[in-house]
Amino acid sequence: MSDLTPPFRADHVGSLLRPASIVEARKKHFQDKSISAEELKAVEDQAIPDLIKMQEEVGLKAVTDGEARRFFWHYDFMGMLDGLDIIKRDEGGSFKGFQGVALPPVFPVINSKLDFPADHPMLEHFKFVKEHTNVVPKISIPGPSCCHFRVAPEDITVKEYQEDVEELFADLAATYKKAVQAFYDVGCRYLQMDDIFFAYLCDPKHRAAKAEAGQDPDWLIDRYSWMMREAIKDRPADMHIGMHMCRGNFRSTHAAEGAYDQAAEAIFATGVDIFFMEYDTDRAGGLEPLKLLPKGKQRVLPGFITTKTPELEDIDWLKSKFDEASKYCDIDQLGIAPQCGFASTEEGNAVTYDDQRRKLELVVKTAETIWGEV
Repeated sequence: MSDLTPPFRADHVGSLLRPASIVEARKKHFQDKSISAEELKAVEDQAIPDLIKMQEEVGLKAVTDGEARRFFWHYDFMGMLDGLDIIKRDEGGSFKGFQGVALPPVFPVINSKLDFPADHPMLEHFKFVKEHTNVVPKISIPGPSCCHFRVAPEDITVKEYQEDVEELFADLAATYKKAVQAFYDVGCRYLQMDDIFFAYLCDPKHRAAKAEAGQDPDWLIDRYSWMMREAIKDRPADMHIGMHMCRGNFRSTHAAEGAYDQAAEAIFATGVDIFFMEYDTDRAGGLEPLKLLPKGKQRVLPGFITTKTPELEDIDWLKSKFDEASKYCDIDQLGIAPQCGFASTEEGNAVTYDDQRRKLELVVKTAETIWGEV
């Protein structure tokens, strides 16, 4: 296996704190309307290579653009699909469960049949990273379940989807299958899809909310697994797929709790190569679900290192967590990544740029300590 072929022992979910220059330029463009889209892109193009360099300097072998061109980890990508729009409303927000924070009043709506456009802007976002790194360029996008879980039934206006949700799931799988191939065609060999709603559907509150809406949460877990499996099953042999799962991340808050047990079998049946699984607090439950990881080449990266707070985890404590995890699966099928990104939205978590770098350095140090490699 090449030294630069995924999976790696040390990795990260993808989003990074936005550089100050990008924060300022995005405000000037989107709020003040004082600079053009071209001027904003120029600022982003100047700042993102520094984000890439930071990731390379700490020793990571897979790097991203930090999602620095996005408002959200998910809605930007979704709104760029054919048939799906992101709209603003006067009040409220589509994020359920976060406490003590002001939530953006934005909502995804499905207005026509879904498809992946050949000119999806994030293809260019990936190409930029590929052109500015000597290690493995990665892009993280929301998984197919996001386009169902986050869309209220009343915001789906397509008759076929209203009458038969399986039509929606089939089109989502087909849309993402096209996305996988499109990213491959522009040189992507490591694509990560964040399907966090497997974890949400292990939370009693979210399960109850779906049941109240007439949706069986266990049936949804099964169908979400099917969508991911369908989307990636025909990927080229040299393309690696990652999947991140967490319980929400908005300015260091969370929106869900509950162990993976009810979804673990479906998660590991997706055919994904690399699983990023939040494990930084007790709200993620125990490590027992790892026993369902099929023996072979798939890898789990338990997120024992949190991105929500600045305190560094103790290396001996991290080693003890991997001793525990190895009771349930082969230590050779494990690696490490932080529990989530550092900025799932452009506001970012309650950590500094230095905190972020130290966390990533700890990821690399832990991998070197346990496996002798990154």
